[in-house]
Amino acid sequence: MAEPVQARVDVPRAIREAAIAGLVTFGILLPLIGLQTTVNIRNELILNPRPLLLAVMVACIVAISLLQSLVFQPLAARRAAYRTEGASIRSAHRRAQFAKVAIPFALGFAFLFPIIVVWFSGLQGSTKWIDNFGIQILIYIMLGLGLNIVVGLAGLLDLGYVAFYAVGAYSYALLAKTFGFSFWMLLPLAGILSAFWGILLGFPVLRLRGDYLAIVTLAFGEIIHILLKNLGPLTGGPNGLTGIPRASFFGIPFNNEPNGFAAIFGLEFNPAHRTVFLFYVIFVLALITNWVSIRLRRLPIGRAWEALREDEIACRSLGINTTNTKLTAFAIGAMFGGFAGSFFAARQGFISPDSFTFPESALILAIVVLGGMGSQLGVAIAAAVMIGGFELFREFAQFRMIIFGFAMVAIMVWRPRGLVSSRNPTVYLAERRTIGAVHVAEGRG
Repeated sequence: MAEPVQARVDVPRAIREAAIAGLVTFGILLPLIGLQTTVNIRNELILNPRPLLLAVMVACIVAISLLQSLVFQPLAARRAAYRTEGASIRSAHRRAQFAKVAIPFALGFAFLFPIIVVWFSGLQGSTKWIDNFGIQILIYIMLGLGLNIVVGLAGLLDLGYVAFYAVGAYSYALLAKTFGFSFWMLLPLAGILSAFWGILLGFPVLRLRGDYLAIVTLAFGEIIHILLKNLGPLTGGPNGLTGIPRASFFGIPFNNEPNGFAAIFGLEFNPAHRTVFLFYVIFVLALITNWVSIRLRRLPIGRAWEALREDEIACRSLGINTTNTKLTAFAIGAMFGGFAGSFFAARQGFISPDSFTFPESALILAIVVLGGMGSQLGVAIAAAVMIGGFELFREFAQFRMIIFGFAMVAIMVWRPRGLVSSRNPTVYLAERRTIGAVHVAEGRG
């Protein structure tokens, strides 16, 4: 029987790395956390030191570094030493069994979320919870699933995805205000227009990859943002557009009129009716987006996206048309962004260019990367954690981004491939086969 593998713990190195991490943290947080600026009655700037808070945060980083070096790294090395092919297969089987139970449970909880909130908070007090923790999270899940096609499946780094979000929102707002079209008519139309802009973005970047592709997509997002600000007669300029028609229940408005939703169904008027309706609309849209993404991955175009992500040169050598592959990835990803944008405009009733800035693109990209490239389940988990976390830490606005930054660093250290790093292969052999010696250079495969 093989001797158990003992992972060596280098204590001096761990202490040295923890000290370096503490010094770096002290230098970064000293002007941000250690000093607080206030203005006295004579309008003079006063620096108030906060040594205790700074010491606590530095101590936390040192403790985390020591735990990483003394506990987590030896455990990971021990697991890697004992890992065998059979253990990997059993682990994959356990993950699959867990997903079969967890995914229906999560979908059932999401479907019953408004009912649970109304049960505990009442119809009047449930609006904030359903809107902030339900609708907001589902919007970013839908955006993350759309960007996941471009970044996670096709491997095209897009830093201007918020531009398609803006195109969908402004398309809905302008067409609804000008022609009076309903939400259900404009929802697919906004997606088609966003897909058209995705194709326009795809043509200039056909020969680009990596950092150059990221720079061009970032520029595209900024161009759309500047156009929205400067085309005042059309887009309202920096002031945005107001009075956007709201979504209705198949023509029945959610108002206090005799033809409203409450009056027709014999209910007492309450604004929460509209919030619950919007929750289920975006819930169904997110489910459709996820289902279409799964189906596309199994089609030849989905396999072409994955081949393009792994190696573009090998993809071309296989005879795959990389031009069409890139254009379809940009178009379909942009279409889902347009759907989310039209829903956002119908939900808010007001949009402005400030809602479609680069930080929104960075947030959506962070959801895709932290969730796991190419993983639909990871996108949903990351959106729920990040957007829900932002809402929970709303009262601590000055520390929210610092905590968010530390969380991203921790994820990249401990889970560099994302929260859900495992991806099921699209194509695999039903049984293992041996490769003959004539097909390999060094004997039998």
